[in-house]
Amino acid sequence: MTSHIREPAVHDRSSGTTPDYGMAATRTDVLSQVLTLIRLRGELVYSANLRGPWSIAFPKGAAHFHFVERGALWVKTLGAEPVRAEAGDMVLLPHGTGHLICDDPATPAVDIAAIIGPHFDRSRSVLDYGGDGAATRVVGGLFHFEGGSLAAVMAALPVVVHIASENGKTPDWLDAIAHFLVKESHEVEPGSSLMISRLIDLLVIRTLRTWAANQSRPGSWLGGLGEERIGRALSAIHADPYRQWSVAELAGIAAMSRSIFAERFTARVGEAPLHYVKRWKLTLAADMLASGSLRVTQAAQRIGYASDAAFSRAFKTQFGYAPSEVRQRQDGPPRD
Repeated sequence: MTSHIREPAVHDRSSGTTPDYGMAATRTDVLSQVLTLIRLRGELVYSANLRGPWSIAFPKGAAHFHFVERGALWVKTLGAEPVRAEAGDMVLLPHGTGHLICDDPATPAVDIAAIIGPHFDRSRSVLDYGGDGAATRVVGGLFHFEGGSLAAVMAALPVVVHIASENGKTPDWLDAIAHFLVKESHEVEPGSSLMISRLIDLLVIRTLRTWAANQSRPGSWLGGLGEERIGRALSAIHADPYRQWSVAELAGIAAMSRSIFAERFTARVGEAPLHYVKRWKLTLAADMLASGSLRVTQAAQRIGYASDAAFSRAFKTQFGYAPSEVRQRQDGPPRD
């Protein structure tokens, strides 16, 4: 399936544009800038007509989503409690840890590889499987996240992201995207692969935005978005990421004393302000190296390091590998 690449939407100091650090900098601005670094490569979209009893195991590797159009299902994966999803619910598994979906947690699982051959209509991308029991209809898909900065961005996300329906009604955005995904997968026409890839991108980003908006204290960069004054400081950092920020400057933007700001920022975001600034700069450097737009020396200078050696040490501490290895890791997700 066709992949697509986007450049990070960050403020360039050479542009001459003066960043707005005031009330106009909203929580969605920061979220959009962070999520811009998440690139998706869509693999497959399908519809599944499932009848109890059924239980399907998906291996570790690709990320998945399951949108329940009708009926209900359970999602089980290592590192999370079983989640029950009902009609109108969306479940996203962003880490690709391997999981299973089933009508009942007690139903023995069958590997998806054994089901595909006899039960999957490739011409229409429809899976028809199960017994004679209650029916569940699901729109599912699998994809991969790409990008050298992936680990830092994804660390804030849980193993399972569950977006529940609104009093039994599917959110309009989810209903619309799912409709067009099914249409493109069932009626293959010129451009369908690109359309599906774009729609998966939109679906995942919209799901993450909806999830983030409902988190009060997730203990990550998402945590700061829910508090107005800390959110203003985060917006300032993301609007001018290459600036040599001080705690005092950021406290002023947040209209707080230096000590109270540092304490509250750490509590909401999960790390001290300047640690966050440093990590975000390295995240941007990883993305620039992955895209091939800058060499190691150029990336080091861009984010404020005086030497390649100091940059390499900091980079390896954060990502677990040297900046010179970023391009070689393009074929697979970076490992911590």
